[in-house]
Amino acid sequence: MNLAYLGGMISLFCTIWVIYEVWSVNTRLETGGKILWTLGALIFNIITAILYYFIEKRAA
Repeated sequence: MNLAYLGGMISLFCTIWVIYEVWSVNTRLETGGKILWTLGALIFNIITAILYYFIEKRAA
């Protein structure tokens, strides 16, 4: 398996996970916050997933 393929799959998984969590599971966030998390997930996939986990998931 190619290393670039694996990195792409991890990035895609992180993006989908953050977007799903923000729009379906996390009801505490306002719409503006949801949009910011979504944009962050689309641009900085893995970093945003790590930040979301420590800032939002563990705070709940």
